[in-house]
Amino acid sequence: MSETHEYEVAVVGGGPAGLTAALYTTRLGHDTVVVNRGGGRAAMMADTHNVIGVTEEVSGVEFLQTAREQIQEYGADYVRGYIEDAERRDDGRFHLHGGERDFVADRVVLATGFTDVQPGPPLPPTGRGLHYCLHCDAYMFVDQPVYVMGTGEAAAHVAMILLNFTDDVDLLTRGDDPEWSEETDRQLRAHPVDIVHEEISGMEKDDDGWLAGFEFEDGSFREYRGGFPMYGSDYNAELVEQLDCERNDDGTVVVDDAFETTTDGVYAVGDLTPGHKQIPVAMGEGANAGIDIHYGLREFPKSVEELEAEGEVSAEQVPSVSDDLREAAHEFRAEGDD
Repeated sequence: MSETHEYEVAVVGGGPAGLTAALYTTRLGHDTVVVNRGGGRAAMMADTHNVIGVTEEVSGVEFLQTAREQIQEYGADYVRGYIEDAERRDDGRFHLHGGERDFVADRVVLATGFTDVQPGPPLPPTGRGLHYCLHCDAYMFVDQPVYVMGTGEAAAHVAMILLNFTDDVDLLTRGDDPEWSEETDRQLRAHPVDIVHEEISGMEKDDDGWLAGFEFEDGSFREYRGGFPMYGSDYNAELVEQLDCERNDDGTVVVDDAFETTTDGVYAVGDLTPGHKQIPVAMGEGANAGIDIHYGLREFPKSVEELEAEGEVSAEQVPSVSDDLREAAHEFRAEGDD
């Protein structure tokens, strides 16, 4: 039988967005658990880009490990596990089922992200010639030969965008027919992008492990330092559906300015939401959600109506922070005084 643990806030997903949400709710005095199945796009990063204060040599694994240690120092719980089912109970709280552990929470933050659709092999290592974030990695390919894989509108436009960084851009359809529009085709052919239709038959890597280039079925070889596959994304949205959160046409979750979904008490942050898929953006979403959750859960100040119904707040009723979080705060302060 599963063991049930109760919290004010349950965060599902341990990427930058979810961990930031947990950071805020914990430091704002709410018992919080992060349930993370592992993996994710951030964990795949060989180097960290575009995060001010974090240097390039920090890997995604190191970045996330530091974040997990931070939230635990503040008093949050971190659980490695997979949430299979989620529902709202009759009392308005949420029940999350995760195998051997169940969780009950007043608020839920969904930070489950998405999975990039990968093309078939041969492929270079992720982060060493295979890249999924143009805004993160285009800087690495200034004056370098790059490829874009795909047949849709996104692939065509990304190929043209890369001309801002290099004059050597190929668009690889890998034997499939283009699906971009006639207007995009006219636009694409007016830019110096080579469209290569032959399928890839082999790959070479440099001594440093980076991609050197691809061999094609027609016997040709083209040099590339790296590139971007554009085949779409699969959103990890099972819990989104179970909790009746509305989704946009592109698969993202409908959220308001505080990143609350159309289901009261359920928030979505990070790659699940519309907009740029960037670590700083995800962290900002997590912070916004965490602050909004605090507004809804904090005990004080009591409203005039509550005071009239319940009487004045006594000294014995404050603070509202749980014993566990109070102890964690004391320990954290003591360590800082050493």
